[in-house]
Amino acid sequence: MLTKILLGTYTKNKSQGIYSITLDTQQEDLRDLTLIAKEVGPTYLAQSKAGQLFNVTSVEGKGGIASYDANYHLVNTVTQEGASPCYVAIDENRQLVYSANYHKGQVAVYQILADGQIALVDEVFHHDPVGPHENQDKPHAHYADLTPDNRLVACDLGTDYVYTYDVSAQGKLTKVASLKLPAGTGPRHLAFHPQLDIAYLFGELNSTITILTYHRKTGEFSIGASYSTLPNDFVGFNSGSAVHITSDGRFLYGSNRGHNSIVCFEISQDGQQLTFNQRIQSEGDFPRDFAIDPSEEYLVCAHQNSDNLTLFYRDKQTGILSLLKKDIYAPECVCVKFI
Repeated sequence: MLTKILLGTYTKNKSQGIYSITLDTQQEDLRDLTLIAKEVGPTYLAQSKAGQLFNVTSVEGKGGIASYDANYHLVNTVTQEGASPCYVAIDENRQLVYSANYHKGQVAVYQILADGQIALVDEVFHHDPVGPHENQDKPHAHYADLTPDNRLVACDLGTDYVYTYDVSAQGKLTKVASLKLPAGTGPRHLAFHPQLDIAYLFGELNSTITILTYHRKTGEFSIGASYSTLPNDFVGFNSGSAVHITSDGRFLYGSNRGHNSIVCFEISQDGQQLTFNQRIQSEGDFPRDFAIDPSEEYLVCAHQNSDNLTLFYRDKQTGILSLLKKDIYAPECVCVKFI
């Protein structure tokens, strides 16, 4: 089987924008790296069910979101003064696009118009006091995506808060709840359990996965157990990065930048406990993102600093990863999306 993958990148060195690459499951290889759109700094992207692509962009020093049609032709770009966002998500039901801006502490909402263009319809800025870590110099919104009941949840690395918003049909945000994580956690991303109202939050600054129970009635989260993604004897720099859960809700994976590894935990049946399963070297430097293919038998990991992808085989029964290929060239890759 051939499965297409889209790759978001930085464009500080060799990369020219957004690439595609193909997973060949028969050959167990990644091949045919192709530049599909010249862009400046498309570090994160998302594709709609209709095939429309939305990605981070920068135009003449202004940051924002670009819209491409299903053939990867540019439709329009919406930018603002300042740095680009770092996260993009699609709301299919309301035909909205969300972005999180690390540098501004901003969550923005864009409406998808009938002709495929996007228009900014709302934005909020985080103003809570920041945490004690040196990287928590100001609010740093790092994630904004949907809850199981279609609210919006945002993680802020700078303030150690997780915020929950109601979203109107027109894309207007109303904050309904906020949760303070332990100081210095640095909430980066979270992933919801596919069957339960439980989320698993990756703290970038303390390299932990924290279990959060989501309460639909109020939009609030409550904190459960927390687990380190690192070996007990590890010393040195690390920052937590991507977190993903398999569709059966049995396994969680996270990437460690610095330790340069992927960790796997087994999830208890009630979702409230994690059991360490495996930690495997990612075979590259700074594994910023990874993705599991639709069959859930393969995992592709992208390395920002070493310009390479690695391909792992995944045992669906045990969750264990086995290295298949490394040193697959992909320049400055920081986002992996199967389509």
